[in-house]
Amino acid sequence: MHWRAVSRLASGDESEDPNGTGMNASLEKLISLASAPLSEDTPRLIGQVHELTGAIGTQLLELLWARNGFYAFESALHVLPATNSPKVIGLARWNSAESWRSDYGEMAHGCLFFGEDLVGGQFCVFNDAAYKFDPETGEKTLLGETIGQWADVILRDHRGQTLWPLGHEWQAKHGNLPPGKRLAPKTPFVLGGEYSIDNLYVADAEELMRFYANVAVQLHDLPEGARVTLRTVD
Repeated sequence: MHWRAVSRLASGDESEDPNGTGMNASLEKLISLASAPLSEDTPRLIGQVHELTGAIGTQLLELLWARNGFYAFESALHVLPATNSPKVIGLARWNSAESWRSDYGEMAHGCLFFGEDLVGGQFCVFNDAAYKFDPETGEKTLLGETIGQWADVILRDHRGQTLWPLGHEWQAKHGNLPPGKRLAPKTPFVLGGEYSIDNLYVADAEELMRFYANVAVQLHDLPEGARVTLRTVD
């Protein structure tokens, strides 16, 4: 009954809270390490968001029922809530055609972006599985066939997957990273920029993704050594 309830919620219908279905242990552990929810609204995956989640939409929705958007590992991991609010970007806006994703063209086609690491590396659902989307190249790396497997990868390698050590070092020197912000490289990593706090500054998350898209589009199918023109993030 519970899984049918989650399915109805995924399509936008009213139903009961799906908690109690036997949540994956890795998801439970990740939630135990997370911040308070970023939204108190009832999570629903509707429209394009529902379509892009595919077969594992119920698993993502179960995670959001348990914690509707959150930060973890000193804000190095950011999972978006299901819906927008005046102060918080939700899945609908983050994945809309008017947002940064359209700047990537076909590289972002079929992806539902639901979270990000310290520097804007995106976690997404693609082809009914969970992937890491490199924002500087548009390349995708499979992390798991389920959201539970994705959570397991995050927990086993949170240092590498979220860049928590770099975030910890930067915040120890500069203070807490504000909500809605990510750390951006002064020199893109793909162009030789170092993973060091001296190469990082605070940027609006959405503007950072537009900057990355500018890099990714220019690099796409370019021969080695070709010239790239960078657009500055305000």
